[in-house]
Amino acid sequence: MSNVPKRFEILLVPEHVEDRGGAAVADSAVRTAVVEATGRHGETGYPIYEGHGIRADIDPETLTVEALLVDGRELDYGLTALVRPSAPH
Repeated sequence: MSNVPKRFEILLVPEHVEDRGGAAVADSAVRTAVVEATGRHGETGYPIYEGHGIRADIDPETLTVEALLVDGRELDYGLTALVRPSAPH
């Protein structure tokens, strides 16, 4: 994993949102955050990304959130965390 992206955008979306491939997902997010690589790896073995109250272990190859804390707590039931690449600043 030498080519690990520096940042991602995480979208917290209600599970009932059906169109996960289009703009409706971003429009339905109850919270979004840009998270940046910390240079560390979590207990899952994946890189840790942090920002705006969110800490996530993300598999950068599959864009899967393997572990997630929102404001220091686990994700509320009924929400799903989606990941997409973030444009560089």
